[in-house]
Amino acid sequence: MSTPSPLQCAIARYLSHKRSLGHAYRGEAGVLARLRRGVRQQRRPDLDPTGFDHWLRGLCDRHPNTRRKWHQIVRNFCLYRRREEPHCFVPAENYAKRQPYITPVIIEPAQVAQMLTLATRLAPSPNSPLRGAVTRIALILLYTAGLRLGELLRLTLGDIIENGALLRIRESKFHKSRWVPLSSSASRELRDFLRLRSRIFPTGPSTPLLCNRCRRGGYSHPGMQAALCRLFVAAGVCDAHGRRPRVHDLRHSFAVQALIRWFRAGADVQSCLPKLALFLGHVSIESTAHYLHWIPAVRALASARFKKRFGQLVAGGVQ
Repeated sequence: MSTPSPLQCAIARYLSHKRSLGHAYRGEAGVLARLRRGVRQQRRPDLDPTGFDHWLRGLCDRHPNTRRKWHQIVRNFCLYRRREEPHCFVPAENYAKRQPYITPVIIEPAQVAQMLTLATRLAPSPNSPLRGAVTRIALILLYTAGLRLGELLRLTLGDIIENGALLRIRESKFHKSRWVPLSSSASRELRDFLRLRSRIFPTGPSTPLLCNRCRRGGYSHPGMQAALCRLFVAAGVCDAHGRRPRVHDLRHSFAVQALIRWFRAGADVQSCLPKLALFLGHVSIESTAHYLHWIPAVRALASARFKKRFGQLVAGGVQ
């Protein structure tokens, strides 16, 4: 067994320190592991300015905001390391310029139906014998329950409650946990998937809901993201400008569709927003507002409700 490098030891100490303070640091651990692999591939004994610049240039295909965040993660780690190693390298604060917020592509129910049809037809592979079924249930849970992709991938069989009617989301963003009820149709789909899954994979409570035959036993974030993005392309899902949706746009679409349903049902939308915030795992409706977009369908429904309630008060009347 090879001796751990100074960088590897420092990363282990840093993660142990942060986790002892109650931080999960899953994302940060992934970034630092990527950094360590990059330094090793360059055959450098430790992180130095040249090695860091080379690693940073390797992120050119990432979004500028992602590069900025990863740069900050590495700098924070190096600042911690310098407490014990005064001469260790610390990157400068010349982060990539932050880019404006990306407007999501809201996915329509008919487009989801087309993707579900295509997902069902996906052929199995040696590592993913349930490829079609896994992709289908992933799409259903992301779209009908508003889950984050990471929340979906961390689900285990022990998190499926009440015969598939309820999901337990553990230690999600900002270390919050919550219960997510499923619709009757989504719950039925989940039960069907569980029966199919039990024929091939272990059924212990700690095993991942979405299983494959890879070393980890479950799907990675990049792997599932790529699978869903291929589905967007195959189904021709895009907006009026030809933009393809991101996987996270399924969560945006869930929130917008909830808004549309409330308008059509004549519900008090404002009083329903705290319920949506609770469902999405937000502490307030301010965070939920980030997901509520003024698309034409919402605008038409809101305008029709305003006209019905206050149209007669508008100067000149309403024709």
